Amino acid sequence: MKKPPLVILTGPTAAGKTALSVRLAKRIGGEIISADSMQVYKGMDIGTAKITKEEMCGIPHYLIDVLDPKEDFNVFLFQKLAKQAADGILSKGKIPIVAGGTGFYIQALLYGIEFTDNDDNTEIRGKYMKQAEKDPDALYEKLREVDPEACEYIHKNNIKRVVRALEFYELTGTKISLHNAEQREREAEWEFAYFVLSPDRETLYKRIDERVDRMLDAGLLDEVRYLKSLGLNKDHVSMKGLGYKEMLDHLDGNTSLEKATEILKRDTRHFAKRQMTWFRRERDVIYLDRAKTDDELLNEIEDILRNKGIIR
Repeated sequence: MKKPPLVILTGPTAAGKTALSVRLAKRIGGEIISADSMQVYKGMDIGTAKITKEEMCGIPHYLIDVLDPKEDFNVFLFQKLAKQAADGILSKGKIPIVAGGTGFYIQALLYGIEFTDNDDNTEIRGKYMKQAEKDPDALYEKLREVDPEACEYIHKNNIKRVVRALEFYELTGTKISLHNAEQREREAEWEFAYFVLSPDRETLYKRIDERVDRMLDAGLLDEVRYLKSLGLNKDHVSMKGLGYKEMLDHLDGNTSLEKATEILKRDTRHFAKRQMTWFRRERDVIYLDRAKTDDELLNEIEDILRNKGIIR
């Protein structure tokens, strides 16, 4: 039985995935599924660099603005919603294009990772969450002791993933980094092409800094202030995202705006580095030189998709 087609266009934050994915969708008759852990939330637009209706250029987008910021979003829910979206796109004779930078989400969809009851042990999770509240640095060092490889792509501020990794280790006796590596060996459920935009570091960091400045000019602080007025705080998953936790920290009086901005730029650069570390671990990845023009990249992508038989 022939596998359904899937195109993945990913890369580090600020690499220019959004605009390129829209142009690609127009060229190959595709529709776009967002693989972003934050753009799923309603009312969180500036800090997530969410695509606007105008920028969509009539191309349908899925998994954008579907959850309230007080709701939790996780890989299991992404996998479920993304599969539903892909089935709907395929039923229209279109090609699903997954665009976004959350590598674990992409992996879960691509290889059909199975999630079991062991993925939700509230007792163990609660224990680690309490430790995180008291001393998050010590908790991260505990993860470094049992699974140093996981620390290469899990940031210490991502408490949810730190706790998840420790929980997995305690439940199974296996490193989550090893588990993820084994999942990569599963056979893909799709006839796919996995493109990763690869900018040089200096250019990428400059783009990140400029993006943060644009977000602040566009009203990021007011956006976070409004979310705070709705009762959202640092305990909500949505407010742990880059841009939100830093501005919330400022609004809570813990740091100056200048310092919060400096931290946001620094942490975003670190995040981009971890993203590229993740993508380098994936197999069958096709790197695209971001120094090329969008037209050159689109021609290159089309040629590859044609050779793979994904498009004619």
